[in-house]
Amino acid sequence: MPRSRLISAVLLGGWLLAVTLLAYLVRQPLAGFALAAALALIWMSWSMQRLRSLPAPSVTPAGTPAHPGHDPRRVRLLAAQFRALRNAVAALPDAVVLLDDQCHALWFNPAAGTLLGLQRPQHLHCNLREQLRDTTIGDWLAAGANEPLPDAPAPQDPLRHLSLSLIPVGESQRLLLARDISTLARLEQMRRDFVANVSHELRTPLTVIHGYLELLDPEDVPQLAGVLNDMRGQSKRMAQIVEDLLTLSRLETQTGANEEPVAMAPLLATLRREAEALSQGRHRITLEVETPADLYGSLKDLHSACSNLVSNAVRYTPSGGSIRIRWERLADGRGAFSVIDTGYGIPAHHISRLTERFYRVSSSRSRELGGTGLGLSIVKHALGMHQARIDIRSEPGQGSTFTALFPAARVLLPVAAADAAPAD
Repeated sequence: MPRSRLISAVLLGGWLLAVTLLAYLVRQPLAGFALAAALALIWMSWSMQRLRSLPAPSVTPAGTPAHPGHDPRRVRLLAAQFRALRNAVAALPDAVVLLDDQCHALWFNPAAGTLLGLQRPQHLHCNLREQLRDTTIGDWLAAGANEPLPDAPAPQDPLRHLSLSLIPVGESQRLLLARDISTLARLEQMRRDFVANVSHELRTPLTVIHGYLELLDPEDVPQLAGVLNDMRGQSKRMAQIVEDLLTLSRLETQTGANEEPVAMAPLLATLRREAEALSQGRHRITLEVETPADLYGSLKDLHSACSNLVSNAVRYTPSGGSIRIRWERLADGRGAFSVIDTGYGIPAHHISRLTERFYRVSSSRSRELGGTGLGLSIVKHALGMHQARIDIRSEPGQGSTFTALFPAARVLLPVAAADAAPAD
């Protein structure tokens, strides 16, 4: 490639990287700058190597380069830009590590020493998987790091929390970004503790209030019958919110559960009875059991997750609609528990936020139907404890399908159920 074309390509690449930097700065300022600056550093390094590999420029009798692209001043300018980018990446508080396809550390900034324990020169070209073995980050890298790691303890300081992502760069390199999120983690823990403590404190007074309201018979004071009924309904709703908050707090702080083989047939029958009791004949409810497989997990948490999906379907399906509860084993061995309704449906832009606490597609409809806005958040956390996830598909006016997908390792066929518990 002629040197002039190479210079143009370098300038074009710099412009594109500037646009990328601006786009990332709008959404995630620090992470965007780290990514854009690191990519620019790689690009400039490659360009400098290409420029140095070209033959020396020919000079005209007047002492000027034969071609404008051969001007040594351009090379010096490019070198200065490279040093500036390298210094910028070095100054970042986020760790930036350039890896090859074998996970060897080709380059890293000083923050990688603080966050990941990498030091020069002993860790240059080391295998990062081996260097961080027996840690959460090492296990994540060994597993392929296909998804970002939102929260992991730092190798040198378990009290420090890191968020990591691995980004492909070209065909054979990857960029590891690690950010210190310890402050956010502490704030999140404070929020959990606050919600749990407040919920515990509210439970007793609400129980007392609801008890006294039950003692008041509306027939004794007909003029207050409507008020008493409203107070009873609201006290029940507040009590349900408190119970859901306590359940959510338990799931968020729970690191493990008493797991055992869970027979799906009786669980599904229970879910159908609960749906019929809540529906009171307003819907057609069917149960479709397409596999005899069971699950390995916590019966309490599985029932909580599945029951929330079923009760949501009953609440948000108009009278005369149908609700199908399905349990099946997919071709890849995963288990799928689905609840299919003919309800109102959900616009696409709401679906990604449905599992957030207190998020509602329609606040007025949720209050009218008795929803607390915590059900799907409970479902998400309960499934997460089983390495499962929820898949939501819906269209307005066409109903919704909520599917809990369980990994194949937790699906127990009848023959394997007797020996399901893992060896100690």
